[in-house]
Amino acid sequence: MAEIKAADVKALREQTGAGMMDAKAALIEADGDADRAIELLRVKGQASAAKRSDRGTSEGIVASYIHANKKVGALVEVQCETDFVARNEDFAAFAYEVAMHVAAASPTHVSKEDIPEDQIAAERRVFEEKAKEEGKPDNVIEKIVEGQVSKWAKDIALLEQEHVNTDKHDSKTIEQLREEIAAKVGENVVISRFSCFRVGE
Repeated sequence: MAEIKAADVKALREQTGAGMMDAKAALIEADGDADRAIELLRVKGQASAAKRSDRGTSEGIVASYIHANKKVGALVEVQCETDFVARNEDFAAFAYEVAMHVAAASPTHVSKEDIPEDQIAAERRVFEEKAKEEGKPDNVIEKIVEGQVSKWAKDIALLEQEHVNTDKHDSKTIEQLREEIAAKVGENVVISRFSCFRVGE
């Protein structure tokens, strides 16, 4: 068995973003072969998608979901780095799952960062007025309002929402599922935009 040096573990962590124990375990399993260790980490979904977040995404697919009653549907664009991954079945399945979630949960923005400041300010004013009407002390109103604004933002931001199929996805958020598919395919994966359609709305 090859000797696993601290420097090798550090190098693997820097390359993949995996935790120290995960990196060491992968090197032990791979008998010191760094390339094999990276492959093992990707298979196990432990390589951090954050390390890929600055990579360009010029490929991808548009996935659709239409509910059985034909009255609700959604389109979602999911981007990746290469055409090879865009044709990957797991990548396509992820995009479909996101489209199905959009149709069911009706998010309004991809992330909390996408919510316009004026919309946040308007919600904050509503929560402030409500807290005052309820007679909350001035010294705790700001904390209460910030908590409510944060919860509201999570409720409407796609990446913050738990996937509607909690049994299949173990109550994971869309962001957690995005990180998993990014680790699995070894590329940056970005949900760039979506649209939801409801008959009569």
